[in-house]
Amino acid sequence: MSIQVNKKAVAYAKQLIKDGKIKNDSGHWSQHNPNTAAENKFIDQHEIEEYAKWHLGEDTSMGEDTKGRYKFPYGDFKTVHRDGLLAAKERAAQQGYHDIEKAANELEQALEKAADYE
Repeated sequence: MSIQVNKKAVAYAKQLIKDGKIKNDSGHWSQHNPNTAAENKFIDQHEIEEYAKWHLGEDTSMGEDTKGRYKFPYGDFKTVHRDGLLAAKERAAQQGYHDIEKAANELEQALEKAADYE
């Protein structure tokens, strides 16, 4: 697989964090990660480009208009979740995607800093 950092998603996450659209949760990402039905509903209501902004990784071997292209989700289509960033960082490290791991770590630090000011 040729997965790389989705730079648009990183920029979008930074903006969401700056705007205070965050959840500084420490639960399990599986409880907050949108399921397939929620993903499909979001895509039906928006464009795939909007869906892409919620994923830190992009598999360039997959078609741009497919869900399978986008990896490492970090939010629930409303807010950036700390546990989503932690999950993305951990999975990226396990799979050897160090640039995605680094991006998730930087976003996690920004989220924690922003949460301290709330």
